[in-house]
Amino acid sequence: MCWWSCGGTRDAAHIRSRSTRCPGATDIEPEWTLQAAADPALVARNPDPKSKAAYTRLIGYSPAAGFVLTVIIDPHDLSGVTAWKTRGVDLRDYLDRKDTTDD
Repeated sequence: MCWWSCGGTRDAAHIRSRSTRCPGATDIEPEWTLQAAADPALVARNPDPKSKAAYTRLIGYSPAAGFVLTVIIDPHDLSGVTAWKTRGVDLRDYLDRKDTTDD
């Protein structure tokens, strides 16, 4: 997948510096997003109901990060749009899904 390389290093720098734009946020390494997308308990929302651009929302666990990530990608060119540490309803939905896949 080329999520963060398709758009150049600027896209990777964007998620690596999330805390500079959102105080208290966690900076995200691009590799973590690929791990999250490979999670067997992945929650995929395509299209993301919150997206006006019909992006795809992926919610999965990254072992390297040690937490669940929400990753937004453009399904047309597979470029990464943004990513963050999952919380709220998305985290609950992921944990519910994980519970059913672990059984």
